[in-house]
Amino acid sequence: MHTFDNINLIIHALTEQELIARCKSEDRQAQKLLYEKFSPKMFGVCRRYLKINEDAEDVLVEGFYKVFNKIDMYKGNGSFEGWIRRIMVNESLMFLRKRNNFNLSVEISNIEVKSVINAQDELEAQDIMDLLGLLPTGYRTIFNLYVIEGYKHREIAEMLGISINTSKSQLILAKKKLRKLIRLNQYPEAG
Repeated sequence: MHTFDNINLIIHALTEQELIARCKSEDRQAQKLLYEKFSPKMFGVCRRYLKINEDAEDVLVEGFYKVFNKIDMYKGNGSFEGWIRRIMVNESLMFLRKRNNFNLSVEISNIEVKSVINAQDELEAQDIMDLLGLLPTGYRTIFNLYVIEGYKHREIAEMLGISINTSKSQLILAKKKLRKLIRLNQYPEAG
């Protein structure tokens, strides 16, 4: 049996609570198992915010470092995966704040608002990830926080240190840009 198969057997043999308890007692094997269990999905979370794989990997490692150092703060209220996801989102945002200015504002009244993006069924998940990767950092970040993570504009504004109107305008511009990218993806000759 391969090592990966052994890890999967061990992960499935432990309950999530047992795995968490072992991580709280700084059991290195349990930490490795926890990382193996959640890192693929959490890498996807980081990757949605960061264009470069290496940056997403760095944030993932920093995020798991925080998970292991702050695991005592998890009290069992809510989903453990959701708790880890929140750490990864916060780490991604910290990374972006260090490198980007989110205070670019566009007056909301100057933007034409259209209907919600009607992504075609034939767009696969990777196609969507590729399209999101083409968005400017501010658009992509706010789109992820609002549409995918479900944060409200007030929360996004607080997280990024921007105004609520900036959050709203960035989302509108992100949707507009995505519509254009989807049209170009469907009809390349139209570009």
